[in-house]
Amino acid sequence: MSAVPRPSPEEEPGHAPAQLAPMTEAWLDEVAALEKTAYTHPWSHGNFSDSLRAGYRASVLLQGDELLGYFVLMKGLDETHLLNITVAPAHQGQGHAQHMLDALAAWSVRQGAQWLWLEVRISNVRARRIYERYGFKEVGVRRNYYPLAPFKREDAVVMSLSLATAEEPLS
Repeated sequence: MSAVPRPSPEEEPGHAPAQLAPMTEAWLDEVAALEKTAYTHPWSHGNFSDSLRAGYRASVLLQGDELLGYFVLMKGLDETHLLNITVAPAHQGQGHAQHMLDALAAWSVRQGAQWLWLEVRISNVRARRIYERYGFKEVGVRRNYYPLAPFKREDAVVMSLSLATAEEPLS
């Protein structure tokens, strides 16, 4: 998390600012539909519903009534684990991932978390670069973690972000 505010594209004149709101059951049909447009192996409606029932932190990113993205975050003892973060393909590259990462990192710090963890497909170079720019470090690989094709799996890169130094700007 960076203490230096970064203007986002939606803050420019003529754009309504994107706002985070709690993900509720009412959003799940739209969230699951967006998930299918973004991934070859999407989470199911049930995965999102189970996450809400488990009490995970889940938010939708809205511009007016339009769903731009969402995230699901699991709290642990002194860490949080980002389970899913997605920006609608039509809205990628506009700073929305940064906006959500800022919000979920800030929430994690308020919960007393020292670390934020995630896994990302090894082939998802674009997401890995976003996380690296944010300050995440690659700390390991989970072999055969993600489904890829029938009888094939893909490795996940495990990344972590120290929240203990969250007050310092990240490059």
